[in-house]
Amino acid sequence: MSKANAVAGDSAAQLIDKRIADLDDWRGAALARVRELIHAADPHVVEEWKWRGTPVWSHDGIICTGETYNAKVKLTFAKGAALADPDKLFNASLDGNVRRAIDIAEGDALDATAFKALVRAAVALNGTKKARSKKST
Repeated sequence: MSKANAVAGDSAAQLIDKRIADLDDWRGAALARVRELIHAADPHVVEEWKWRGTPVWSHDGIICTGETYNAKVKLTFAKGAALADPDKLFNASLDGNVRRAIDIAEGDALDATAFKALVRAAVALNGTKKARSKKST
């Protein structure tokens, strides 16, 4: 969806709905499934629309973004390098000091249980930052 297709005043959730609908192929289905899993893992997640059209899921800070490309859906976890990944979901951006990503290609299956655990771990990590900042004030 181009910026021109976004209507002023649309909520982030509406814009993400439009992105999924505009991607009338496997990428839309993958993005919709990831979104569903994120909400299942954290019912208090906040959806945002940033950087000229990127879905962002946050809770006390960014959990992850959902970028779509021709050959993949990329889920970039803002603090992924600090997260344990026992199921080895991270398969991209592995050399970075902070971020880690999961690239999903057509036909890839995402382990729902492991993904939800990763989302919960990201939320918990964001929460520790909030707890530390409250102690310092």
